[in-house]
Amino acid sequence: LRIITIDVPRQEVMTVDNIPTTVNAIIQYRVFSPEKAVIEVSNYHQATSQRAQTALRSIIGQVELDHLLAHRDEVNRRLQQVIDEATDPWGVKVVAVEVKEVEVPEGMKRAIARQAEAERERRAKIIHAQGERQAAEILTEAANILATQPAALQLRYLQTLTEIASERSSYTVFPLPIDLFKPFLERFAPAPASGGPSGSATSSNPPERAEGKGERE
Repeated sequence: LRIITIDVPRQEVMTVDNIPTTVNAIIQYRVFSPEKAVIEVSNYHQATSQRAQTALRSIIGQVELDHLLAHRDEVNRRLQQVIDEATDPWGVKVVAVEVKEVEVPEGMKRAIARQAEAERERRAKIIHAQGERQAAEILTEAANILATQPAALQLRYLQTLTEIASERSSYTVFPLPIDLFKPFLERFAPAPASGGPSGSATSSNPPERAEGKGERE
């Protein structure tokens, strides 16, 4: 038999997270057993429509608004299953169910928009912080490599010269041997810890002062 479409009237439903909504849907069904459709129920079309309204209020009231908006296909499948189980004894097969519109009050729309904006800002801050941390880790690792391996520093020096030469610039670059920078690197390098020789030199000062005192006498 041919498929029949029902436009389910708008239903006011409170979602599980206490958000008032107004929803409507369409149902497509066909009669697979005319005998049952006549004998088991007085008006199978009206009975199917009423059963769809009841199922719509029941299923929507069990989900959160975010879930309803993001997973509408899943909600449609649940509605189809529930309605089809109820209409099967009447010889009616529910082919498809689709939630058409989901409306919320204007004040709730603004609140949802503010919440979504706050969530986007939070995620952006997290992504930015993660990027800065990864960049810091990479720079630290690169600095350690350049400090412990002179060949890596030489390679980076040559790469920098190549990049400068490839750019269109009016400047003239005179490459210098990297050995010329060693005195500057040694100057800013951390000083070695004081050892035994400095201690012995310090301990020799008191006898010299003692000799000077003896000469004055």
